[in-house]
Amino acid sequence: MHPILTGRGRILVYLAAWAPIAALLATVLSRGGAMAWTEAAIIAFPMCLLYAFVCMASWYLCRAIPLRETEILRLAGTHATAAVLCSGIWLVIGQALALLLDATSDFEGIDERYLSQLPILFLSGILLFLLAVSFNYLLIMLEASRRSETRALELQVQAREAELRALRAQIDPHFLFNSLNSISALVMADPAAARRMCLLLADFLRGCLKLGSEERIPLIEELKLAEHYLEIEKVRLGSRLIVQREMDPECENCPVPPLIIQPLVENAVLHGVASLLDGGTIRIEARRNGAFLNIVLENPFEPEGAGKNGTGVGLKNVKMRLANLFEGKARLDVEQTEARFRVELQLPCGRS
Repeated sequence: MHPILTGRGRILVYLAAWAPIAALLATVLSRGGAMAWTEAAIIAFPMCLLYAFVCMASWYLCRAIPLRETEILRLAGTHATAAVLCSGIWLVIGQALALLLDATSDFEGIDERYLSQLPILFLSGILLFLLAVSFNYLLIMLEASRRSETRALELQVQAREAELRALRAQIDPHFLFNSLNSISALVMADPAAARRMCLLLADFLRGCLKLGSEERIPLIEELKLAEHYLEIEKVRLGSRLIVQREMDPECENCPVPPLIIQPLVENAVLHGVASLLDGGTIRIEARRNGAFLNIVLENPFEPEGAGKNGTGVGLKNVKMRLANLFEGKARLDVEQTEARFRVELQLPCGRS
């Protein structure tokens, strides 16, 4: 269907655009005194109104012979032939209108005066049809451009979703690998603790499956997942692992991506507290900073042992997820001193 026919408003605007064309045509017909301007207007306006719909047929012709895929000779010949035929039909319509007007006493002889204007009307019909062809090719190009933009956006969204799914799938095995290593270490030394750790791990994974399918979850739920993970690690580390949490009550319901904090907590345990003989304290702080949520994790670590047990996949995944989800509105800052490792996560406190 022609895009102009898809709405009443478009049809009215299209017909209104032909009004100045009709006025110009009436002015041309009245030049030289062959017709009075009133007679010319009575002929020109109905003719242009009907020709507006005739020219709309060029849309389907333009669709049948694409501009960039058709030889120039075929393109020009087809449209020239169609313009001549449509202009001829237009003249016949005008002749019928002139005969009807000639039958009235007010416009006696208008038929002969109309016939004297046939050459200029014929040429005008051809030019108007070719103008409609150019307009329709422009519409087709705009439509193709809009479809391309829409398709590009769809592909971008699909690629982003696929990347996020891949990142989340990468996080889960990473966590399971480390947790199973911890359980394996406890099986011989403390079977009861290993069993308890298995139960805690099952509960944790159940929570991940429940909340991990959501695009956003409240911060309080995300921190509960992190604390559940810390309970698992406390089975292995005992009193060596101490956790301090400070959270502004205004932050509890701030929506965050699920499992965005867990890799940071995991790094704090595996590459910080667990590598120290005396263990240490992990501090988790969440504060509201205007429209942003600031989450800080601090843990002690041994510089000489940093990075020996990991590849940095946790921090890398968090950064990539933030880049995909928030498009530059969120950031992850890492600060390392001689004995402390600090990670600050800042993201909008609202749905992106």
